Amino acid sequence: MFKITKQLEIDSVDKQIINILMEDASRSYQEIGKKLFLSSGTVHVRVKKLETLGIIRNHTATIDFSKIGYDVTCFIGIHLSNAEMFDAVSKNLSKIDEVVSVDFTTGNYSMMIKLICKDTNHLRQILSDKIQKIEGVQRTETHISLHQSISKALVINE
Repeated sequence: MFKITKQLEIDSVDKQIINILMEDASRSYQEIGKKLFLSSGTVHVRVKKLETLGIIRNHTATIDFSKIGYDVTCFIGIHLSNAEMFDAVSKNLSKIDEVVSVDFTTGNYSMMIKLICKDTNHLRQILSDKIQKIEGVQRTETHISLHQSISKALVINE
């Protein structure tokens, strides 16, 4: 693995490519090229550069989890016994399949996680059998999402 030491240099074309991929990561280099008046080869080289710089980390699909049996999305605020435990707790949380994001936060909680479960019994099981047993987790507070009205990619402006 190598470390990039130079300043990240991206131009307006790179930003347009990023915006297109955030909107629909399945777009081909040819489709992106047509939209931006570039060759597919140029788009490919620029995407590879953005991946090398760590700007594009992966290409994912947006899934409607409720259609595959996961009906509960919640956010759990976690109070750590010590803020220095964040890395260790985060590493343990990453082993739980239902945990889809972990953030170190300011405010009332040391960290906030997003969890997707089949139902409230599944949520209770994950909380009591896994999350609350992690060393460093002092207590948790769960907020269940009733409906997500906005989910969109950030538009990168010039």
